[in-house]
Amino acid sequence: MAQNKIIISGTGCALVDLLYTNIRFNSQSFSKYTSQQTGDGGLSPGKLVFTEELEKFSGKPYPSILQEISAGVSPNTFNIGGPGLVSLIHAAQILSADEFEVRFFGLTGNDLNADRIHELLQKTPLDVSNYQTGNDKATPFTDVFSDPTFDNGQGERTFVNNIGAAWNYSPDNLPDDFFNSQVVCFGGTALVPQIHDGLTQLLKKAKNNACITVVNTVYDFRNEKANPAQKWPLVTDDKDYCLIDVLIMDREEALKISGQPTISQAVEYLKSKNTSTVIITNGSENVTVWSNGKLFQESPIFELPVSAKVAEYKEQKGDTTGCGDNFAGGIIASVAQQLKSCSVGNLDLMEALSWAVASGGFACFYVGGTWFESRSGEKEEKVKEFQQAYIRQLKKDSI
Repeated sequence: MAQNKIIISGTGCALVDLLYTNIRFNSQSFSKYTSQQTGDGGLSPGKLVFTEELEKFSGKPYPSILQEISAGVSPNTFNIGGPGLVSLIHAAQILSADEFEVRFFGLTGNDLNADRIHELLQKTPLDVSNYQTGNDKATPFTDVFSDPTFDNGQGERTFVNNIGAAWNYSPDNLPDDFFNSQVVCFGGTALVPQIHDGLTQLLKKAKNNACITVVNTVYDFRNEKANPAQKWPLVTDDKDYCLIDVLIMDREEALKISGQPTISQAVEYLKSKNTSTVIITNGSENVTVWSNGKLFQESPIFELPVSAKVAEYKEQKGDTTGCGDNFAGGIIASVAQQLKSCSVGNLDLMEALSWAVASGGFACFYVGGTWFESRSGEKEEKVKEFQQAYIRQLKKDSI
């Protein structure tokens, strides 16, 4: 570890994304597998289902279902996915390697997908020396079905996931060095069951080491299936929300984790539990934010629009896969960057959000969650263009 570098360490969902573009959710081949009621194991736009549950729902083996939905067409793209891994890759790409070190801790299977994902990771600045190889389960994968026409052309994805080797990754796999970091991140832990169930103990250890903690969530199908009428468990006890400095969720995740019927009530709930900062995305709708002043400067509940520059871009050729993961990566990177010059409690929330919105928006311009640079600093330059435009947009809106 180089002296004076700010260290960011993260764990959570890391997998192979196999992307199938131009799937139509209203087609017969897709709609026959559509969920009829919450947690029944069927497909649902914007949500994730496990291969095993989809097989039980349909009475068919998953390879046959995939053959039907994809019409036998191979995936358009093999990519790196997962809220834990993708957010940290993005943070590493827009931070200077001379000043920051971004590390991922996790587990693959011992298979071809593991070889392919490690080959791709060598093209990124992320430190994956702690991304281990397992031997008895497959590398986690998600088949991503993307319908660009859904939601009046805004687009949406449906995810079918195989947890695979992630079943075997536990808090005991994280060495003490994981917590020798200024910032620790837990991304999409619902798809790494033992890490998810042990999240509170990990957050406590992080806070005991004076780490800033960032948690970005993912759809928790495991708990939704087990208790569809109950809140999703994130921390062991409500008082443990105070261990989270930044909690990033999408609308549905926020409602299910809080057990509240609206975004505003979800924020009030998390606010009452002393979560330091709450950020709730909502697709193409406004982002809802609140901060108690512990990490960022104190702020009342407010909303921010998405990027107008992204929405107006006429040559969009990507999809929305990974937008939320890159949004979280923008927050993580900005927090780390601001630590160079600001003390905890004085970080600029709007600065962090501008990088998050720009990062999530830029992910619409390529297929998959991970974008590979042709040179160091390339992605930072491109995202900064959108970040600066977004700042101008907010200033114009405030006039």
